[in-house]
Amino acid sequence: MSGVFAPAPGRAPMRSVVASQIRMELTLTARRGEAVVLAMGVPLLVLLGAGLTEVTNVPGDDRLAFVVPGVLALTVMSTAFTGQAITTGYERSYGVLKRLGASPLTRPGLLFAKTAAVLGLIVVQLIALAAVGFAVGWRPHFEAVLPALGITVLATAAYSGLALLMASLLRPEATTGAATLIYVLMLAAGGIMFAAPDLGTWGWFVLPLAAHAEALRETLSYGRSVPTAIWLSLGAWALILVTAAARKFRWE
Repeated sequence: MSGVFAPAPGRAPMRSVVASQIRMELTLTARRGEAVVLAMGVPLLVLLGAGLTEVTNVPGDDRLAFVVPGVLALTVMSTAFTGQAITTGYERSYGVLKRLGASPLTRPGLLFAKTAAVLGLIVVQLIALAAVGFAVGWRPHFEAVLPALGITVLATAAYSGLALLMASLLRPEATTGAATLIYVLMLAAGGIMFAAPDLGTWGWFVLPLAAHAEALRETLSYGRSVPTAIWLSLGAWALILVTAAARKFRWE
């Protein structure tokens, strides 16, 4: 018998390490079913409450055309920012991230895996909520799905970057409070279930949730192109926050 049978220890290719971490993140998320339900619960209540009743004032005659895209944007923020910030903060507090730091997984690899896993979950959530919206009368322009998806990927990266940055710099209790406060402020000022004050184009650079919601309305509800200012706004938010998270992220 020819050949040499000797152990050949070595690190797996980084793509395999990251893919394994993505699967782990999705598995852990599935085990936190109550968090997933909560992340969709508030947006679903907003969709049905503001979309089917006149409890709030919305511009135009088609309430669902205004409310449903806003709810989709709110869901993305709820999952990619609020939920991820709180979860990651406690993972660092409990020493989970410290153990991952001793593995072949690099810091950028972990950030990419968390963002990719969140994006996968978001796709499922958006399909479910869009189906509810369609069932109650919303009629989207399906040909506009690609630009809507592109702008949602940018928004997810921005929200995820902010979540991971906060989870690295703050204690988990402070992260929970700050993430919840930002979520409530964005919900109130982002023009989700009622018309927000007109801040002009610069408002999209200050309120990423408002920019995301407006982009989804323009594409999915009205079949128009995404305004260039929104592409620039969310692109800038994504670049700045992801870069900051990559530089400041700590394992413990």
